[in-house]
Amino acid sequence: MQYYKHGERKVRFVSVELFAHNRQAYESARVMLERDKKAAIIHPTGTGKSFIGFQLAEDHCDQVICWLSPSEYIVHTQMENWKEAGGNTLANICFFTYARLMNLTETEMEEIHPDYIVLDEFHRCGAEMWGEGVHKLLKLFANVPILGLSATAIRYLDNQRDMAEELFDRRIASEISLGEAIVRGILPTPKYVTTIFHYQKELEKYQNRVFTMRSTGIRDINQKYLDALRRTLEKADGLDVIFKRHMTERYGRYIVFCANVEHMREMIGYVPEWFGEIDPNPHCYTMHADLPEANKEFAAFKADDSEHLKLLFCIDMLNEGIHVKGISGVILFRPTVSPMIYKQQVGRALTAGVDQRPLIIDVVNNVENLCSIDSLQEEMAAAALWLRANGRGDEIVTETFAVEEQIQDCRKLFAELENSLNSTWEQYFQEAKRFSEEHNGSLLTMPRRYVSENGLSVGSWIQTQKLVRAGRQLGSLTNSQIQRLDHIGMVWENKLELQFERNFAYAKAYYQTFGNLMVPAKYRTEDGFYLGAWISNIRQQYGNGEKSGVLNAERIERLNSIGMCWDVLSYTWEKNFNEAVQYYKLHGTIDVPVSTRTESGFALGHWLQNMRSARKGQSKQRMLTDDQIKRLDQLGMRWGNYYENQWMTAYQTADIPMEKDREGYISRTVGTMYHL
Repeated sequence: MQYYKHGERKVRFVSVELFAHNRQAYESARVMLERDKKAAIIHPTGTGKSFIGFQLAEDHCDQVICWLSPSEYIVHTQMENWKEAGGNTLANICFFTYARLMNLTETEMEEIHPDYIVLDEFHRCGAEMWGEGVHKLLKLFANVPILGLSATAIRYLDNQRDMAEELFDRRIASEISLGEAIVRGILPTPKYVTTIFHYQKELEKYQNRVFTMRSTGIRDINQKYLDALRRTLEKADGLDVIFKRHMTERYGRYIVFCANVEHMREMIGYVPEWFGEIDPNPHCYTMHADLPEANKEFAAFKADDSEHLKLLFCIDMLNEGIHVKGISGVILFRPTVSPMIYKQQVGRALTAGVDQRPLIIDVVNNVENLCSIDSLQEEMAAAALWLRANGRGDEIVTETFAVEEQIQDCRKLFAELENSLNSTWEQYFQEAKRFSEEHNGSLLTMPRRYVSENGLSVGSWIQTQKLVRAGRQLGSLTNSQIQRLDHIGMVWENKLELQFERNFAYAKAYYQTFGNLMVPAKYRTEDGFYLGAWISNIRQQYGNGEKSGVLNAERIERLNSIGMCWDVLSYTWEKNFNEAVQYYKLHGTIDVPVSTRTESGFALGHWLQNMRSARKGQSKQRMLTDDQIKRLDQLGMRWGNYYENQWMTAYQTADIPMEKDREGYISRTVGTMYHL
């Protein structure tokens, strides 16, 4: 159990002045907690909602606040921000990660004795494994008031589950959308810039589509559109010009979101070309580890006060909970279809109480996604309408969200080209239908390079339909077209996706049998599938930052729902530490010989010896974290060799001077000689 203490003396708390919107939310939550025992606060990233929870802790400094969060790093960062704002150490906060909570026994949970429970990023409680621990705690302390904090209550990739409904019965003390926060001036209105970079990438794909057309007349018509588009793109500014024009803070900090490790490396390779005129020697940092606290580059990025451009390249990081101060803007190189992820990425540049207008450069044109900037503009319009209807029109600071773009002409030409290409859709469909009729009503066996008798590349066309529907290629499919393709046996998933579904079914069956996914590396199913090897490979892909393609956010969430453990070392450490705790409770010590085993058969002595080696860097295991060392110290861990410890205890008891013999041994007249 980790406490934030300030010695044993009583701490005199100095109140932090909450922003007006947070003060109003806190007062509403305070009334709701007293009346209903439940209150949720849903405020966007950057609005300082963690301070609401800290205010609760300060106002109840003589009571225990059980604070749950996805990671230690998030809450440590939040408390650092609290102290910087003038707040004192909150000695009454008892902190757990959701992962650690799920490993606690009911007896250990009973020892918490909370007076209030705070669920930070409460939408994460929907994950099956984490959720079990939370529900166990809430059931155990059914009468304890619960405060929830999150930027969203909806789990978009989990069947749109509403966690405010599941955990708080829709008792929402305050809810502010990102659009409303900008309209009311809680968050600054960003400068949003789009580029043609994405269109240049798509040009090659369209050219390939035109080249594969066997009909000369159709090909020539589409080539004219394509040539006109190419001429327009050639006249447009490149990214180097765009960045130089808009990144006016030459020594600013910018976060660059990338898709995966390979993509990030590619983008870093363009740094001299794209940013050279802003700063010939920009400082570049990368961040793709699973644990941000283990990434020294992130700390260096935050601490860099040099007169150089600072660029932090990220992969699925900083999307949640962690807010970096002094960010000049974000650059979006990673396309996403998740409104939550998109708004979190945009939110990295938005901070309450800051007058500076942040910069957002959308390189992949997320502006065109239905879930992105269009929905944000709709949120702003709805917020302004609601405020006026409720007599609060004076709170409106801005209603517009201007998008500076150089792509209007390009977008028009792309639309004309797409319409032209779709005019041949029916011809290709009829050829695909003919193939289906000849192959038992299925398109599954159609080769990628299949060409019909009249020269149409139907195999390539089928793959294009899949990419268009998946949003990975420009184009459009109507519901009618999708239904017609379904009718002739279209299989939308590719072979890798079908393989994932098969393997996931094996993993789910294993979980239902054993209750976890700690699959031995050599484990095979009854029909010969190497499930252990597959699970190991998936973990490795996740650790490498490969969280797109087959291992996308949706599939990661599905694996989480059946108990996937991504960091086996941390999971195993927690399990082994719990064994040490149980032994300590029975025997009052963990100062034991290497041969010691617990009542359950766990090799405790051997594990403790490994921990000593790990702390010294003499082991192949991961170095111990400061928190792990502290928790072992609380059990009376002695970091020397067991026999050295025993000898020293005996020597201190006997109080006999030592003598060193000629052979280099240190002798003690306590009945035993130890070779040191």
